[in-house]
Formats: sequence, structure tokens, C-alpha cells
Amino acid sequence: MTLQHGNWLLDAQAAATVISPNRQEVYSFDLEGRPLSWFEGSAQPFRGTVYKRSLASQVFGRRREDGVRQRWELPEEAAAAQFVAVLKSVGPLKAEPLPRVFRDRLARILSWTPERLLAERARFEEAYLPISILPPDQYQAVVLQATFGCSWNRCTFCSFYQDRPFSAKTPAAFTEHVERVAALLGEAVALRRSIFLADGNALILANTRLMPLIERAQAAFPERGIYGFVDVFTGEKKPLADWQALERAGLKRVYIGLETGHDALLHWLNKPGSAAEAHAFISLLKQAGLSVSVIVMVGAGGSTFAEAHLRDSLALLAAIPFTKGDLVYLSPFIEHPGSVYAQRAAELGSRALSDDERAAQYEALKRGIRQAHPEVRVALYHLEEFFY
Repeated sequence: MTLQHGNWLLDAQAAATVISPNRQEVYSFDLEGRPLSWFEGSAQPFRGTVYKRSLASQVFGRRREDGVRQRWELPEEAAAAQFVAVLKSVGPLKAEPLPRVFRDRLARILSWTPERLLAERARFEEAYLPISILPPDQYQAVVLQATFGCSWNRCTFCSFYQDRPFSAKTPAAFTEHVERVAALLGEAVALRRSIFLADGNALILANTRLMPLIERAQAAFPERGIYGFVDVFTGEKKPLADWQALERAGLKRVYIGLETGHDALLHWLNKPGSAAEAHAFISLLKQAGLSVSVIVMVGAGGSTFAEAHLRDSLALLAAIPFTKGDLVYLSPFIEHPGSVYAQRAAELGSRALSDDERAAQYEALKRGIRQAHPEVRVALYHLEEFFY
């Protein structure tokens, strides 16, 4: 239901409430009344700052300056000030004669205080261990941590899971986790139309352990498909029948970090497997009726590997039997100072690609994938822009 009320524009959507007092400001809220995002415009079209609030009440700002996208996390005091400003901006609506649906939603929005919003961090930490990363199309999933960490956790470039040993939840612990997540989300679960089984490698669990967790997840959050990461070298150990059983149980898409199609670079990155094994594994998943999303790192290996990385990655991607609905993510490589990767690159004398070189590699990959698979969506995957 949309309502124009004086200068105000109100939209009571099925999963959110949007309020705009003057078109230079737009505020959205979940069905619990918590802020989701808000936009502060400027006199110039398409200029301004977007703020987003995570489930843990972290606030992130984003804007474009001189053609460069800027992103930052606000300290807690600044986040609280933003919450004050949001509530102050929509508060005057309370005195207006509005239809009941808007009055009810506004009452829920104004029941929150900055202090109560900041306290959501503690509720988040009761429900979740740290969530390191998700695929971009799953940022609005119900994340359920069937496992914690990564079963391999020795890739030289990855820092996501190095602070945690790999472990899997028991059915009882998973049930408790699901209940806490459901309580945290409340009615805001309406925004989240899928279930992502975290952490980095949850789908490697044997089906005898995985199926009961999927059943609990779907009982708590019905009518939602299951999504998750898996790696080539452990995922390929499951036979076709197991993947078919998971597809029947509701698994929709599997996410695989290919990183590169160049075997020598995979070895240098300390990532097991090969291009041939990746092709065979993805072919198995497609045979099981599953959608796939593969991730390729743009600029991985630097100058030493640039030509071979591009050539062999394009060859692998062209050979994979993608179908409509599959995704290829191209992720700009981030080198972490002090990492094993950085040490190896220095020893090898492999220079990090310049912005222009990396952009050229990205365009070449995107162009090659679209030529080979026009039915597949190719998207940019900025790891640093993740929040949940």
C-alpha cells in the first residue's frame, strides 16, 4: 500500500516500510521497526550518502566521490547519532492522520530507541558466531551456521577463517541456534527468502549429518531454498546420489571458489584440486539438477601469473556446463599485508596488478564468459562490501 500524504511518501510493503519526507531523504525499516537503510541526498542528482544497518546494528556508509566508491563503518557513537536522526526525521508523522496500517508500522518504528538498537549487537552475538563472508546474492538470506570455519583453511590468500578451527554443530546445538536466529529476526524474516548454510564449507558434511540440519532449518523457515559453499576437493567426494538427495531436500545452489583455472597458480595459492577436477565436480552438480555459482579472483597471482591465469580461467569457464540461472562472480583480489601470499609474492617478485591491469583482466574475463555462456549472469563481487 502506497500513500502520498502532503510532502510525505509512504509505502507499506509486504516485507518492509519505506518513508520519504521530501525525496531527498528515504528511510526503510523491517517489519520489527528497525532501520534497514536510509539515503541522504544532495542538490545534485544521484549524489548523496547511503547508510545501511546490519543485524548487529553496525552502520555502514557509502557514497561515490570523483567516480570512486567510498565505504566505511561508523563508530558506535556515530551510529547512535544516525539512529537519533532517523527517528527524528520520521517522528513528525505520529501527529498525522494516517490509515491504520501506517499508524501501526510507525508505532513499531518509534518504539525503538538508539540505545535499544545498539543493544541488538548483544542479541546478534547470542545467536551467531562471527559471520565472515557470504555470496552477494545471499546477503539477505537467513544465515544458519551448521559449521564454523573452513575444513581446509590453508589457502595463502584467505584470512576469513584463520581465527577458528573447523567444527560442526550437533543437531541439538543447531536447533538452539535456529531458535535464537528466529527470535532475533522476528517478523523481519519476511525480507529473507532463502537459507544459507554457513560457514565456509558446510555442504561437505555427510548427508546423514546434513539432512537433519536441513530439516530443522526448513521447519523453522519454511518455503525457502537451501544454499551454501563447498570446495572442489572435498565436495567431489560425495557421489551423485548424495547430491541428488540434497537437491530433493531443497538445496538450490552451490557456491564454489574456483579462484583460477591455472593449476600452477592453484598450487602456489596452496589450494588443492585442479581445473580438471573442478570441471568434473561442477558437471556432477549439474547432473544432480543443482544451480552453481563459481568465484574467480581477478588479479590473483599478480604479474607473474596474469597471462596464464586469464587464459586458463577462460578455458575452464568455457568448458563448464553452465545452464540458465547459474552465476559467475568476478572478485577483485585483495592482498593482505603480512599474509603468506604476500610473502610468497615478494619472494617470487610477482608485482600486484595495477588498477588498470586488473580492470583489463576483469573485462576480458567478463567478455569471455558472456561469449561462451550468454545465459549465465556475470557479476562483480567486492569482498570488502559484505555485511550481514
